Amino acid sequence: MNAPPRTLAAAGRTLELGDRPLLMGIVNATPDSFSDGGEARTSEQRVELAASMLAAGADLIDIGGESGVTNRPPVDADEEIERVVPLIERVVGELGALVSVDTYKPSVARAAIAAGACIVNDVSGLRDPGLADVCAETGAALVLMHTRVAPKQKMLDRTYDGGVVEDVLTFLAERIQLALSRGVAFEQLIVDPGPDFAKTPAQTVEALRSLDRLHELERPILLAVSRKDFVGAITGRSPRRRLAGTLAALAHGVDAGAHILRVHDVAEVADFLAVRAVLSGRLELDPGLRLDTQIRWDQGSIGRPR
Repeated sequence: MNAPPRTLAAAGRTLELGDRPLLMGIVNATPDSFSDGGEARTSEQRVELAASMLAAGADLIDIGGESGVTNRPPVDADEEIERVVPLIERVVGELGALVSVDTYKPSVARAAIAAGACIVNDVSGLRDPGLADVCAETGAALVLMHTRVAPKQKMLDRTYDGGVVEDVLTFLAERIQLALSRGVAFEQLIVDPGPDFAKTPAQTVEALRSLDRLHELERPILLAVSRKDFVGAITGRSPRRRLAGTLAALAHGVDAGAHILRVHDVAEVADFLAVRAVLSGRLELDPGLRLDTQIRWDQGSIGRPR
């Protein structure tokens, strides 16, 4: 299905979503990310990573200063601000990027928005309503994600088997009403089913099989399945070997009408979506297009030409 058209208000910007999925590239300003091992450790490396993602086709950059791993304590808000604010300032100022900040702390969100972020990506499910107050005051967009546990905690509760979809819908509808009651405009809201958060792999799959049900909430859908545990459980692959599984999950999400795809491997996902769009007829191919000769004979480091 095509993603239903949605208008998103984000700190003075208006984004029209639905024509194609937007790519949100992930830049972690943390030393302990579960998925990338803190490969980009310096400010320069992180700016370079963001620049490469934008060049590869990213529409937004999601910057986070606290890893979601559950075997580390929460990061102090002041330290998180020190990690993300200078990076946001550079990615917005030097690269001209649209930036979201991955945080559940109101003080961090406020500082990040002041630095140029226009979206707050809250993985807590608005556990602290003060985060909604910040978005109401600044006009920043707010991602509402489904989860039944506090950040940095894990819950694998089999009693939710068979009832995850309704729980996701009910929870997100309640969070929407909470955000509205704090002054956030309906057009500022994005919903996220929360793959892996307080869910077993089977429960995540259950939620994603009915991803299209989230359109009932009439807000844009953010899909964050890149390198997730459920992909690893299905494939038996470690985080950085989950690209193929991630692409399969993203294809399902696009078919279900996801508006924003949060990913680590922007170039690969952009290529995947481009070929898929052409083959499906959603994107027309110039009849005169030919493969560049230099590319044809560039064997690179992967095998031999066929």
